[in-house]
Amino acid sequence: MATDFPGVGHAELQARGAEWTAREIAQQPSVWPQIERLVAAHRAQLDRFLAPLLAKGDLRIVLSGAGTSSFIGDCLVPALSAKLHRRVESIATTDLVSGPHLRLQREVPTLLVSFARSGNSPESVAAVDFAERALGDVHHLIITCNVEGELARRAPGLRSAVSIVLPEVTHDRSFAMTSSFTSMLLTAALAFGVVRPEGVQAVAACANTVLMQAWPLAQRLVGREFQRVVYLGSNELRGLASEAALKLLELTDGRVVALAESTLGFRHGPKTVINDRTLAVVMLSNDAYTRAYDLELLAELRRDGRAGAILALGARQEGLPEGDNLIYEGMRDAGDLELALVHIVVGQTYALLQSLALGLTPDRPNAAGVVNRVVQGVNIHPWPGLRDHVPRR
Repeated sequence: MATDFPGVGHAELQARGAEWTAREIAQQPSVWPQIERLVAAHRAQLDRFLAPLLAKGDLRIVLSGAGTSSFIGDCLVPALSAKLHRRVESIATTDLVSGPHLRLQREVPTLLVSFARSGNSPESVAAVDFAERALGDVHHLIITCNVEGELARRAPGLRSAVSIVLPEVTHDRSFAMTSSFTSMLLTAALAFGVVRPEGVQAVAACANTVLMQAWPLAQRLVGREFQRVVYLGSNELRGLASEAALKLLELTDGRVVALAESTLGFRHGPKTVINDRTLAVVMLSNDAYTRAYDLELLAELRRDGRAGAILALGARQEGLPEGDNLIYEGMRDAGDLELALVHIVVGQTYALLQSLALGLTPDRPNAAGVVNRVVQGVNIHPWPGLRDHVPRR
């Protein structure tokens, strides 16, 4: 399995407190085929579990997680909605727990899909508990990287649940989630059939190549010392933009301001962030209709000439204006969720190199302990209305 990060020696990474972050970024192409095999091993169980649920026309699918894990749901909603023709929503556990009376609907059959690296975040555990106790017809699909986490331990005691525990190597030891994010995203995409199992090897091979290409490009951009970075994407890639922005914010300990927006939404105010100290990254869709909007904004940004630099990421050369363009070979026919796995590798690489350039220790960039690998300081308060919602069993 790949553990070396392109362009930076292992000894240097160790000395600078970046060993785990670098390893967990670099290992992703090696991990994804393992994920495909894991889901294939669960296929019969998943089909038995999902088929009767998806047969319900009024089924509500809620994708939930905290922080990076919540962005997995944001990425999946467009593709799942189009494929399943069911009500699919992404609701962060942090929103669900702060207002369960606003978000849990007792009479609606619900599949709660929980994403969690450790499975120990208070909100992740509380969201499952509230749903289990408040909903009359609730089912759980738990995707986690930690076999010893609270969510994995609770799964057997739930009324109707399937739990998929990912390989231990995905349980990132660094502060920032990298391989855990892509592995959980891929697991769900394969489980629901919105990514083809036979395509995983090609995506992994492409990501390996892009890792080598992204390092010198990212290093050059880091040298420009941008103060602001904005990530732009449409539909599935809008959620990915949020994750890319969070990764940069986390790994630079907030010293580089990062923003995420949709391609069309960017003109509606957020475009004011652009100045000569801003890097804009446009993550291009492979969908022809969506891509037309992406290309229009890309051309507009380059025509405006206000941004310090503009980077386009995509799998197709046609229609691209001149400039910094990173084109992925062999991904012309990939779906946008497959493309997302490659796009985020570029964002992770840039965030790591920017962290190192600032003299931080990426494995633990916030030395003051204001933020932690597993969130601390959260008290789950009793939900006063819960006793009125407890279903009959």
